[in-house]
Amino acid sequence: MAGSNGTYEHFEKEFARLVNGSARLETLYEGCRWAEGPVWFGDGNYLLWSDIPNDRMLRWSPETGVSVFRTPAGNTNGHTRDREGRLVSCSHGNRRVERTEYDGTITVLADNYRGRRLNSPNDVVVKSDGSIWFTDPAYGIESDYEGNKGAMEQDGCFVYRLDPTSGTLTVVADDFDRPNGLAFSPDESVLYIGDSGASFSPDRPHHIRAFDVGAGNSLGRDRVFAVIDPGLPDGFRCDVEGNVWTSAGDGVHVYTASGVKLGKILTPKTPANVTFGGRKRNWLFIAATDAMHLLHTQANGAQRP
Repeated sequence: MAGSNGTYEHFEKEFARLVNGSARLETLYEGCRWAEGPVWFGDGNYLLWSDIPNDRMLRWSPETGVSVFRTPAGNTNGHTRDREGRLVSCSHGNRRVERTEYDGTITVLADNYRGRRLNSPNDVVVKSDGSIWFTDPAYGIESDYEGNKGAMEQDGCFVYRLDPTSGTLTVVADDFDRPNGLAFSPDESVLYIGDSGASFSPDRPHHIRAFDVGAGNSLGRDRVFAVIDPGLPDGFRCDVEGNVWTSAGDGVHVYTASGVKLGKILTPKTPANVTFGGRKRNWLFIAATDAMHLLHTQANGAQRP
């Protein structure tokens, strides 16, 4: 039975195990144009995220609050960390995936496929074998708001895998409208990929698909994991139990690994992405339109080995 207490909306009793009924959203910062791509640095005890239209990356720590980490920032969107702890970012403005080295220099990891420029890489994850997986819709080249308006050179909006040893870029999925967020299940046997085509028209996709990950990093059987309503899936993460925490039109929706919607975390404005952080990975950071929020949960974010 559904029920709401202002911050949470419960659909299944299991949801109560995952959230702290007394916890409320804390607003860490307001003043973004479009907050995206939060990534937690446990070794430094800080969070980084993108403010895409303002072409900057922001940094928050419990000790020092919020500061500007980088500007200009290439209209970066999604971020993650590689197996060595380096920052890996999707740059709308530069149409590439890049890595920030320990000394602050930037290395270009991928900016073309078969000699033609990528569209505008959006979100990125790194598998435990070091391979880099990212989505490449065209949001950053459709106007100058989130990047630089330009021509689409690829034949579609694809999902790619970058081999960490050879640097070979491979298309792993080519039948998406607008591939967006992506995340591996805790054991990496499933790859979740969101399709946000409904950002253009309500009759276009607004769901998350789940792919079985096979030998050699091939993607096998896939199915629609969840249809997001209201809104669409932008960014999402898994907890240690395999539950999926995804952005939606009215907040963060939480699904079991079998696709049962357990409940919602309601937010004042539409969220774009989430990540877990904190020493116990039980802080849920929510990038929601112009703000970054923090919610203490009873779930722990998945940390792949």
